Amino acid sequence: MYYLKEACVESLEQAVIAEKNGADRIELCANLELDGLTPSRELITSVSSQLDIPVRVMIRPRAGDFMYNNAEMEQMAMDISFCKEIGVDGVVLGILKENKSIDIEAIEKLAEIAKPIKLVFHKAIDETPAILEAVKSLRESGVVNGILTSGGKSTAMEGLSQLENIIATAGDMEVICAGKITSKNIEELHRKINAKAYHGKRIVPGLE
Repeated sequence: MYYLKEACVESLEQAVIAEKNGADRIELCANLELDGLTPSRELITSVSSQLDIPVRVMIRPRAGDFMYNNAEMEQMAMDISFCKEIGVDGVVLGILKENKSIDIEAIEKLAEIAKPIKLVFHKAIDETPAILEAVKSLRESGVVNGILTSGGKSTAMEGLSQLENIIATAGDMEVICAGKITSKNIEELHRKINAKAYHGKRIVPGLE
């Protein structure tokens, strides 16, 4: 059974290695030690021009929570416009309200700017108080192509049963399973979850 391997990288060198060693797609970030921020425009340009596989770009203006002020939203909008201009496959972002529920209105605004490139809601979904409700609200919005999640746990293995529920609830959205998934445990995980896509910093060899 085929599944997609998405490598999370923060440099051109890592992106090239990931593609060479079997990654099907790249999520490009800066500052992975802060769980990923928006990479520089130079890096986005060089990676997207030198790779043959799809590139998705993290849109996150700062570390910390996922509640953004107007200036930060404006920055995200400009970064999305840039990514669309140079033709990346998609952008990855997440916005929450103060009560940790998803800010659908803000997501819809940014999705409008992103069209026609894809929009993925990232692991901010794991902080929501009711993940399946959050998945449902994203599905009903109709503007989100994928969800990156570890099922609310720190690893995909721990979030196993919730990941299965998320996949069942997601409809047409791609569920990208994450959380300490490596080239060494992906086969075992896939036998248990049977998801269509997996994500990790070490999802293919050579990125250790």
